[in-house]
Amino acid sequence: MLDNLIGPERPISWVLQFWPVLALSFVSALVATWLCKNIAIRLGIVDEPDNLVKTHKAGVAYLGGIGILVGLTAGVLVGMYCLGGQEHLPKTFRWLIGVLAGCSIACFIGLADDIMDMKPYQKMLGQIVAAVILVAAGIRPSLSFLHAYFGWDIADNIEIILGIPVVIAFVLGATNSLNLLDGLDGLCAGVTVIITAALLMLAIHLGTWASSTVGGDSVRVIVCLGLLGSVCGFLPFNRHPAKIFMGDAGSMLLGFVVAALMILFAEKAVRWWIASVVVFGLPILDTAVALLRRLLNHRPLFVSDRGHIYDQMIDRGIPLTKTVAICYGLAAMYALIGLGLSLRTKIRARYALIMYLLVFAVSGIIVWRKGYLKMEGLRGAIRKQK
Repeated sequence: MLDNLIGPERPISWVLQFWPVLALSFVSALVATWLCKNIAIRLGIVDEPDNLVKTHKAGVAYLGGIGILVGLTAGVLVGMYCLGGQEHLPKTFRWLIGVLAGCSIACFIGLADDIMDMKPYQKMLGQIVAAVILVAAGIRPSLSFLHAYFGWDIADNIEIILGIPVVIAFVLGATNSLNLLDGLDGLCAGVTVIITAALLMLAIHLGTWASSTVGGDSVRVIVCLGLLGSVCGFLPFNRHPAKIFMGDAGSMLLGFVVAALMILFAEKAVRWWIASVVVFGLPILDTAVALLRRLLNHRPLFVSDRGHIYDQMIDRGIPLTKTVAICYGLAAMYALIGLGLSLRTKIRARYALIMYLLVFAVSGIIVWRKGYLKMEGLRGAIRKQK
């Protein structure tokens, strides 16, 4: 798999020039998260347990998402400085600013929900606004594969119009998937680190093969490094026992940025787009299971419960830290599958897609056979097995 990771068009030094992005985003997020923790405690912005969905023992500070946003912003800005006099700067800068603007909107919508408990449709409207920012910045998928596979010729203006609902769907899906995954100390942040590390490898691969003629290679690497550094700066405060939670502000921010990255991987060939979706496999699986479980058991689709895969692991007697480690392993498995098939250039996209679908089908069968679609108890969690 690693044989094709580094391409011949650009040396690895092309990637190393962006090392300040990783360093500054990590340090900035580390300091900002520490400050946010103290500010949240002083202002009383804490998440209190309710013994139903929120099962932590005592109040934990919120505002972790703001710390992540500070780190990501610092990293992207220094990345723009590192670009120097490279070509395609206007479009590259527009894409980077679009990602920052959209994730800021997503973060502050989530923060408002953390503090004021917004209604689902209000959060969704905010996420749609953030998605429209991406489209306005020019970040949208290429639909050229429709001509390659089906012979359909699509005019540029039609392609733009068709790309809008695709971007909105990806933003809504990714932001809400990571929001649902944010249920245990260090879980959402750690899984995001694994996903982003895999996407970074994919970005390095495309960048050293000079896949983008309009600056997309630089944008993907900078955003991946900024996200990776900022989440790693937050994670020491969020691992068990957590001293601060990211809240909806953090999970919506992370979901938005990952969605933006997946759209950026759809700049040209469809195989990289599909690979990025598979790398995001664990949040997709957890969300699909949650929705299907509620649907099959006639429960409200948008009401929180303790029946997620990770909740059911704990209710079956698996310790929290081991549950988080298992989820990390599952996230790594999907990441490796996505990378493994995408970096093997001899496998055609259509055959890779079939193999990806088989992976998700097998995952679904395992979830069903293990009983994770059942719901019992007040909040939908399976009772602890003896």
